Amino acid sequence: SAIFKCAEEEATRHLVRQYDGLKPLVKLLQELKNKQLLAAATGAIWKCTLSPENVKALRELKAVELLVGLLTGQPEEVLVNVAGALSECAKEANNRVTLRKSGGIPPLIGLLTGTNQPLLINVTHAVGACALDAENMVIIDKQDGVRLLWSLLKSPNPQVVSSAAWAICPCIEKAKDAGELVRSFVGGLELIVGLLKSEDQEVLASVCAAIANIALDEENLAVITDHGVVPLLARLTVTIHDPLRKHLAEAIARCCAWGNNRESFGTHFAVAPIVYYLGSPDPLVHRATSRALNQLSRRAENCITMHQEGVVKLLIEMIGSTDEVLQEASASCVSNIRRLALANEKARTAGAA
Repeated sequence: SAIFKCAEEEATRHLVRQYDGLKPLVKLLQELKNKQLLAAATGAIWKCTLSPENVKALRELKAVELLVGLLTGQPEEVLVNVAGALSECAKEANNRVTLRKSGGIPPLIGLLTGTNQPLLINVTHAVGACALDAENMVIIDKQDGVRLLWSLLKSPNPQVVSSAAWAICPCIEKAKDAGELVRSFVGGLELIVGLLKSEDQEVLASVCAAIANIALDEENLAVITDHGVVPLLARLTVTIHDPLRKHLAEAIARCCAWGNNRESFGTHFAVAPIVYYLGSPDPLVHRATSRALNQLSRRAENCITMHQEGVVKLLIEMIGSTDEVLQEASASCVSNIRRLALANEKARTAGAA
């Protein structure tokens, strides 16, 4: 119990590992009759897994297999801790395989039907981490896990909603026929687009990330466009919240691939605010922003707006980056702006003559 409380701090987690404290904690996972002791032990392990070095040590101690065995028949206090520990362990590829081979995915999916809020948050994180493995995703799909995650988007708890939306992202990435899977949820696309009206920053960031994945399917992109995704995304562009900026820019870049969406982003005043994302200290924001600007620059009106906001100088700096995606998107955007400028100059010259 003392370790559970103290292990919020990284220094404590390091000390537990350094002085071989993980081994006795794992041994306590077999104390099935003493629920109070089991809750304390699982809680301590959960907090210790917040350090990747501890996750590696726990894998060697076969902790994942023991934790999976505690996913059924335990009080919620224990389940919250077990799900929390597994969600951290599953960030490591080897542990995702162990979790699957130990039969851990079906009971995790089963816990998505509960009402305990901290448990739902931890379980959604765990399912999302498991979904990074394609073989795990097959089981998640068969167990109806994606539909259950989608239903949690209706939760009144913003933490449950955001954790469910984050978990949906790898599910879409790894599902065999993601487009058809998403379309199978009646009202599902309208629901997720509607969440862009949320006031919660984490909900908005996670939903933008999910929309960026959904938009890779042309048919689903057409549907979310009909549900008004463009003006809702455009409304968010004034944000100064970098985690939201990154996923918002990615969503805008991918939504540009349908119909008149590029033009529509311009008419909804989304272009100018995005230019200022290039001033962020986060290189991942730069990458997503350059992709969005490159897509938007395929419309002449958007090029004019970008040029007026001084984007060229910023993009030229980005071309010097070591990130090839950022380099190429920035160069392509500058090229589009330059092409328009040359065409205008040519037209003026012809008119003067």
